[in-house]
Amino acid sequence: MAQVFLGMSGGVDSSAAAVLLQEQGYAVSGLHLSLLSGLPLPADRLPDDGSDARAVASLLGLPFYDMDLSPEFRATVIDYFIREYEAGRTPNPCVFCNRRIKFGAMWDAARKLGADYLATGHYARVEQDAATGRWLLKKGLDEGKDQSYVLYNLTQEQLAHVRLPLGGLHKAEVREIAEKQHFINARKHDSQDICFVPDGDYARFMEDFTGKHYPAGDFLDENGKKVGTHNGAVRYTIGQRKGLGLAMGAPVYVCAKDMQANTVTVGPEENLFDRIVYADEVNWIAIPELTGPLRVTARTRYHQVEQPATVFPAEGGFRLEFDQPQRSPTPGQAVVLYQGDVVLGGGTIVAVE
Repeated sequence: MAQVFLGMSGGVDSSAAAVLLQEQGYAVSGLHLSLLSGLPLPADRLPDDGSDARAVASLLGLPFYDMDLSPEFRATVIDYFIREYEAGRTPNPCVFCNRRIKFGAMWDAARKLGADYLATGHYARVEQDAATGRWLLKKGLDEGKDQSYVLYNLTQEQLAHVRLPLGGLHKAEVREIAEKQHFINARKHDSQDICFVPDGDYARFMEDFTGKHYPAGDFLDENGKKVGTHNGAVRYTIGQRKGLGLAMGAPVYVCAKDMQANTVTVGPEENLFDRIVYADEVNWIAIPELTGPLRVTARTRYHQVEQPATVFPAEGGFRLEFDQPQRSPTPGQAVVLYQGDVVLGGGTIVAVE
């Protein structure tokens, strides 16, 4: 019987995934990751301690392991997150964590315990292409819950050993499975925030973690004229309107940041639109490499509706030309390419025009 280790967060999705994997004939073990030990979290937003996951595992008779990967998480995800913000980019920590921690370090740990496969409660599908032998990542059937965007960076080796039992289900069906099992988390709310910034105040987290203070600086208009004072450039993201505290007679948005000069440039919304995106750190899934232009649809944000575009090979990555200008494609964010429900691949945005 194939051994599958299931990452169990304590939420309803991974709990329902355990039931489905058992029904599919796998020998299932639960694996809870502790990632946030020692991080400066708000006192009222402490991390899940694994008790819900352990209770579900006990109810199902699963072997259960709690693994502390906090040092690896700090050295990879947290350092990356802070480095990107300090460089003026907007990072995607969940994408980074999936490849390096959840399907990297966690898979390594599971393998040492005898795992044949690693499973999670993500809403996406993995299939092998019979014609090419490549492993494909596909969108989850529940469009509102599809998580293929944050999984685009998985390698062929990782995808070959991944099981995603929820990819063909809708959220309502998943909750129904949990309720039939009388799981304590059947109605537990989904987590919406970055796990290590549960209150959404990432600049506060960065200052507490690093001991640094990110100083105030100048807001500039599109002509370079000072129009106000900001609270530290790291606190602002491209496209932001709320929280600027500027009265300029018309709405203005963050259009650019200069981290060396500690300035934030604001302007009208029309300045946010770009048609061309350049990406590096590319990961191809459905193809081994891009050898010529291809028609695709693309997302530059997690829940964005896919937009038609053409992708071209470029030095160090690819160039993506949208049919219509897009609002706020932002350096540091992932751009993920699709053909139908198949993830072609993706990369990290490095420049726009």
